[in-house]
Amino acid sequence: MQRIALLGITGRAGSRIASELLARGHRVTGIARNTSDTQAQAGLTLQSADASRADAIAPLLQGHDVVVSATRFDGGPTADVLLDAVRQAGVRRLLVVGGAGSLEVAPGVALIDTPEFPEIYKAEAGAGRSFLDTLRGADDIDWTFVSPGAVFEPGTRTGAFRTGGDALLVDADGNSAVSMEDYAIAFADEIEHPAHVRERFSVAY
Repeated sequence: MQRIALLGITGRAGSRIASELLARGHRVTGIARNTSDTQAQAGLTLQSADASRADAIAPLLQGHDVVVSATRFDGGPTADVLLDAVRQAGVRRLLVVGGAGSLEVAPGVALIDTPEFPEIYKAEAGAGRSFLDTLRGADDIDWTFVSPGAVFEPGTRTGAFRTGGDALLVDADGNSAVSMEDYAIAFADEIEHPAHVRERFSVAY
């Protein structure tokens, strides 16, 4: 059993990661601006706070084994703010729900830089890439950045998926996708059995 602070518990990915962790017997502190609509569960403590301020969240992170960030990159806390809060709290491990935009489709070519990448997602994907770049410069925190497939939506928990590195994972038909439920399994597995410390890894079918 680990004590895990989860920023962004009210989001689609964050809520599913929380459910997976709670089902495995971990204790979760769920943090968001407004947690009033989040259902109470055994093992879950809820805290409302503005994650964009290190001084607001650092006290809530203290005493935890792991911090999980499932917040948006565009408009959410910057990597510098999050790292500052984690350091203030004295927590060593940080796992981040990443995006697919910074994954490579060819050596040195990120998905976000391809002509087909939707304009509507560029701000979020660009902020995610900058976030990852900042994490890569942090050698005092055991961070992990977990990127899903290009299509990342609620779906079915199958337990069947692949993990990779910095390259976009695609199936035999060229599709890149993973359900948020299966992504949560891979995410929780990494918390329980760290295999990608100070690395990014990817999850897809």
